[in-house]
Amino acid sequence: MFEAAGPLLEEFAALELELGDPTIHADMARSRRVGRRYAELTPIVKAMTDYTRITDDLAAAQELAADDVSFAAEATALEEQLVPVVERLTRLLAPRDPNDSADALVEIKSGEGGEESALFAADLLKMYTRYAESRGWKVEVLDAQETDLGGYRSVTAAIKASSVGEPDAMPYGVLKFEGGVHRVQRVPVTESQGRVHTSAAGVLVMPEVEETEVEILDDDLRIDVFRSSGPGGQGVNTTDSAVRITHLPSGIVVSCQNERSQLQNREQAMRMLRSRLIAAAEEQAATEASAARRSQVRTVDRSERIRTYNYAENRISDHRIGFKAYNLDVVLNGDMGAVLTALQEADTAERLSQVGEPVG
Repeated sequence: MFEAAGPLLEEFAALELELGDPTIHADMARSRRVGRRYAELTPIVKAMTDYTRITDDLAAAQELAADDVSFAAEATALEEQLVPVVERLTRLLAPRDPNDSADALVEIKSGEGGEESALFAADLLKMYTRYAESRGWKVEVLDAQETDLGGYRSVTAAIKASSVGEPDAMPYGVLKFEGGVHRVQRVPVTESQGRVHTSAAGVLVMPEVEETEVEILDDDLRIDVFRSSGPGGQGVNTTDSAVRITHLPSGIVVSCQNERSQLQNREQAMRMLRSRLIAAAEEQAATEASAARRSQVRTVDRSERIRTYNYAENRISDHRIGFKAYNLDVVLNGDMGAVLTALQEADTAERLSQVGEPVG
């Protein structure tokens, strides 16, 4: 049982040696990569250690019980201790997204609904920002196209954890289920007759990856510079500091105009491009995968309606898993724990169904 853990334990031991090498700190990309993988494997190693200890003790108690009945009670107690350990280890060893331990880039675009949709995009950014802050994560807006009323036609934010942790507690592993269409039903601030409008915003969640993780050839890029537009203060709009990068093989286009220098905007745009390329590759892989192995809750398809926010009923509904709650005001203020946990549990159940029940 749990033969799959063997190679992981060997990898963990090798990572420990690597982390003990002082030269690793001279290479920040390598240090982060090794540290991230070490954090991913730590809970597996701990659970496997518990499993080995308890099963060894159980075997000894069962053997001694033939001569001493007092060991029978100990064997029964150990069997009870083993149940949650087996369940946890089974969950940890189920196949999962290798990017779950990454930080995240969240891109929000207004959709149908005009100015109201842009204002809703701003509300979504505020919701994610407050949730991230409650987790001790840092939020950095990389690019934003604002409207006159303070909404966003488009906004991209990086959400970073303060340190590497377990995949289920890292920004991408937690927020990846937010990708798709978010629909809002409310009376817009621009509505003078008090009528309820329905509008929507699209969300794309991507893992933030290191430069070394994605190969991008200079010849595959077309880089254009232009003058920043919209709110931004004096100085920002007077020089050609904004950058637009087109990745010719894929047709993906990213732009950044938030920073004052062309170099800074180029660096931010490249961060966005790397994540977009990873997201596009995963979307293609999901499309090619069989229906049985395709995730029921995860999506990077902005055309799929995933959630409705109904202000009149103070209701939030996630259509993928049938989640419904009447505390929309609290959720929009950043308390997303219940809906995110429900999505993670649905994903875990699906991953476990791919490997079947553990055999004792």
